[in-house]
Amino acid sequence: MPRIPCLALLTVALAVTTCGAAAPATVAFSRQSDRVRIEIGGTHFSDYLHQGWPKPCLYPILDADGTAYTRDYPFKKNPAEVPDHDWHRGVWFAHGLVNGHDLWRELPDKKTGRIVLERILETRDGPTGILRVRNRWLAAEGQPLLTEETTLRISRTSDGTFLDYDIRLLATHGAVTLGDTEEGTMAVRVNEAIRVTHGKGKDKRPGTGRLVNANGESGVPAWGKRAAWVDYSGPLADGRIIGIALLEHPQNPRHPTWWHARDYGLLSANPFGKHDFEKLKDQPNAGDLVIPAGGELRLRYRLIFHRGNEKTARVAELFRAYAAQP
Repeated sequence: MPRIPCLALLTVALAVTTCGAAAPATVAFSRQSDRVRIEIGGTHFSDYLHQGWPKPCLYPILDADGTAYTRDYPFKKNPAEVPDHDWHRGVWFAHGLVNGHDLWRELPDKKTGRIVLERILETRDGPTGILRVRNRWLAAEGQPLLTEETTLRISRTSDGTFLDYDIRLLATHGAVTLGDTEEGTMAVRVNEAIRVTHGKGKDKRPGTGRLVNANGESGVPAWGKRAAWVDYSGPLADGRIIGIALLEHPQNPRHPTWWHARDYGLLSANPFGKHDFEKLKDQPNAGDLVIPAGGELRLRYRLIFHRGNEKTARVAELFRAYAAQP
């Protein structure tokens, strides 16, 4: 029998190993005048939109095959969607009471504030793509309230697409009070097809979506509860089930956070709305948090865009892995 050199055997073994493990898809960024386009493995994932709207957001959120995880309104007219809450756009971070100013809602009276891109600090391509931005939070009259520096980390694995928000709110213009209101804060508006209910008012009817938190509370009762994570999932028209999990890092203040999670498709983590969520009518400032002048507040969240429901996607297990990160 001919003898095979050890080096040849090693080469074959390495080749087999390489073929058996697919390399992570590269996340790539391209800067444009009004957005940063984000691709994963050469296909469109999302755009960080920073011009033309009162606050930045990520829209659309797409899977590798083009499946949309977020609703289209108000970017596109879609007859299957209810045109409500114009300020619910894709994925975004904002709050409804900042030194008395509303930076969450966008009302016709123009009395709501804005979040404006100051600078794109960094874009870094790779298996985990990184986008760093600096934003200014402004009152309706234009005076600065605070500075936000956010790092987004994006990756895709067999478990889904991961979007990490690492947010630093800097009190660069005096002390900042993040006030007690349900209107906030780290949010996503899901694909209309997976809502728990459809329509509104007299036309409201049950949907096929599922909203559930880490404690097992589901549907309407999950609103205002404290939990480490919440998952929103449901079937598309073709029967495929998709979902979005929003996880809160346990090092955030007031963990586990309260949830402004609605049956009509809003999924939002809010650590400041205690009196609204717990119905403490005699304690309107119970959830206020003050950042002293020159200080900062760090908040971290992970969104997972996955197939299946929270059980098949192993959201509880994925949260434990996230929680273990320092």
